[in-house]
Amino acid sequence: MRSWSSPDVPVLADLGLGHGSAPSVHDSATGALQVLDGSGDARLYVCGITPYDATHLGHASTYLAFDLLQRVWRDQGRDVVYTQNVTDVDDPLLERAVATGVDWVELAERETQLFRDDMTALRVLAPRHYVGAVESIDLVLGLIDQLEAAGAVYRVDDDLYFDVHADPAFGAISGLDAEQMAQLFGERGGDPERAGKKHPLDCLLWQAERPGEPAWPSPHGPGRPGWHVECAAIALEHLGTTFDVQGGGSDLVFPHHEMSASEAAVATGEPFARAYVHAGMVALDGEKMSKSKGNLRLVSALRTSGRDPMAIRLALLAHHYRSDWEWFDEQAVEAQARLTSWRSAVARPSGPPAAQLVAAVRQAMAHDLDAPAALAAVDAWAARNGDDTESPHVVRTVVDALLGVSL
Repeated sequence: MRSWSSPDVPVLADLGLGHGSAPSVHDSATGALQVLDGSGDARLYVCGITPYDATHLGHASTYLAFDLLQRVWRDQGRDVVYTQNVTDVDDPLLERAVATGVDWVELAERETQLFRDDMTALRVLAPRHYVGAVESIDLVLGLIDQLEAAGAVYRVDDDLYFDVHADPAFGAISGLDAEQMAQLFGERGGDPERAGKKHPLDCLLWQAERPGEPAWPSPHGPGRPGWHVECAAIALEHLGTTFDVQGGGSDLVFPHHEMSASEAAVATGEPFARAYVHAGMVALDGEKMSKSKGNLRLVSALRTSGRDPMAIRLALLAHHYRSDWEWFDEQAVEAQARLTSWRSAVARPSGPPAAQLVAAVRQAMAHDLDAPAALAAVDAWAARNGDDTESPHVVRTVVDALLGVSL
């Protein structure tokens, strides 16, 4: 699947500013900060969209968080292998296609392209591997074969299920008890009450063909992949085992990330990821933004209304990536004022020395991607005067490299 075009990212070392530190991030599995050190490529997997509707600010906030992580790694001097999926066949997509009378393939491509456009406008760095579920059928079937060999697959009618307790560590990522798991599993696409399952939490690997729905041939009969195994298979193919970060919104901790990790661990005998990093939820009108509820602020609508994409980006950066927060339209106005202030400051012939600002932004971003602290540091620099003629250029470059904001 085609990705979008990444913006060029300035290298601060080229300005004689050296390299930044390894980032630390909050690992959901341990509940503590984990330093993402190491040499060689940094490997990142972030769960992508199910393309049945347009990108809302909750989506954008999540992908922006992992854009920041990539920028900190790059400033450290590491290359990043970033993989993201597109769940371009799934129940919500098929249901929306039927409801709107649009072919499901056409709907998926239309909304995926809109997502690409939004990510491009927001200057989010593109994944190296942008992979659809439809093009990954063979990968999924290969992973199912590995799970079968491990004795972790069984059949209910013509569907295949994964025995989650084949993984002794199942539950370690979310830390939830059985009752909490069962409730969330039912709310988030699972089928805990299906008759014939060994355990209510066992999850679907391969769904047999249903009337009127797309299906692909397989040794198990025609059908399509389950959600969790899709991401496990794509991540293992493009990143290998024990990659650096599995990321996404906090609503994916359970069941999605828990089950993907268990499937991968049972199949390979290795941990799936070193850290599980999750962005908070964005609300509107008192409730989490949700396609199913329709309480959305769409990135494309804000752009069409004339909002500068960099102001949209700044409005999102004003909230720490792990926080849950609520969108109010006044935030777009405040972000535009901040953007105008910054642009005016870097347009001056001189400014305060930039060394302290560079250090402050690097420190904030390396410490759990603390974008609000970084924004405050730039605000403070922009409010002062100085006679350093190189400073405005340095600040413009730092804001571009680490915050992704084009001034």
